[in-house]
Amino acid sequence: MFAKRTEFLKASEVRELLKLSDVNDIISFGGGLPAEESFPVEEMREICSEILEENGVKSMQYAISEGHVGLRKIIVKLMAEKGIHANIDDILITSGSQQGLDLTAKVFLDEGDTILCESPTYLSAINAFKPFYPKFTEVDMDEDGLIPADLIRKLENSSNVKFLYTVPDYQNPTGRRMSLERRKSIVEIANRYNIIIIEDNPYSELCFDGRKLPPLKSFDTQGRVVYLSTFSKTVCPGYRIGWACGTQDIINKYVLFKQGTDIHTNFFAQMQIAGYYEKYDIKEHIRSNVEIYKSRRDAMVAAIEKSFPEEVEYTRPEGGMFLWVTLPECLNTKELLLKSLKRGVAFVQGSAFFPNGGHENTLRLNFSGLNEEKIAKGINILGNLLKEELYAERLAGC
Repeated sequence: MFAKRTEFLKASEVRELLKLSDVNDIISFGGGLPAEESFPVEEMREICSEILEENGVKSMQYAISEGHVGLRKIIVKLMAEKGIHANIDDILITSGSQQGLDLTAKVFLDEGDTILCESPTYLSAINAFKPFYPKFTEVDMDEDGLIPADLIRKLENSSNVKFLYTVPDYQNPTGRRMSLERRKSIVEIANRYNIIIIEDNPYSELCFDGRKLPPLKSFDTQGRVVYLSTFSKTVCPGYRIGWACGTQDIINKYVLFKQGTDIHTNFFAQMQIAGYYEKYDIKEHIRSNVEIYKSRRDAMVAAIEKSFPEEVEYTRPEGGMFLWVTLPECLNTKELLLKSLKRGVAFVQGSAFFPNGGHENTLRLNFSGLNEEKIAKGINILGNLLKEELYAERLAGC
């Protein structure tokens, strides 16, 4: 009865864990939840009234698929600040950056095509691409992000490569940031091997050290980088407003598939985001968010240093929302998660972020959605569990 592609569908580990965020006695490091106290509730209440007063029924009517003109003009300016020269026709408003991933798959992938991606990579990107039957080829990373030499090796040993998918800034799930030199190198390699780059960049504004790096798209001289981003991390996620930026021939294909998916993104929400950017100081709002997230990152790192066994390795991100943990190979985080949930702490097992499986000894922790007190408490519980598990494994000969 069902299409063949449904065989690959399974519930998102993150979405399932998000259900636990409503359970009071669960400390969830699972979902990538922005800090709720950063949401501009009162400002949006005022903007909603103004939209209805000034636009009335127009704000409730069908709209063009490409998106609200005023919001796309704002995005063109945001792109220019990052060194990306685009015009309004290069921008498509999407229903979150997740729709950008879905449209990417529809535009570029045929069955059997190869996707190159970081190892590990974003779980929801894997889920968006899988129904189109691609092959995933994972490219090694280190603390400076994707490794160019391994990218070349994988390109030379792969066929039907359609695109490279990368999250260069504070990568989900590892929190790593690609170095400036590698950004330039990756674009040069893409030019040489004639492949598309899908640059997924939702976290770049959440920079703790003040050293923002230019996107890969800013080095694109051949129109081969498609830039995806969102307002979910800078304003709020519930409006589901993101965008895709690319050459007009690529964006036109995205528009055609979007028309068959949802016609257009929520127009009233687009007007709200545009109104917020026009009326309020978004840079000050982002600075405030960064202070919150940096404090919570610091709290998590301090708690890990205090509570985790010394055999555990972890990243120390300079931005974003996530931290990556690697345990001794004798530990399995799928089994560990079940035990952790019984103690009231949730995380995402790392194997979910590897499209070809494996790496059962890894996990991802989110620090943006909880206050410092809950972070310290949850990490202490998790640390005690890890010590108990390692002790048991040592007795068993690990």
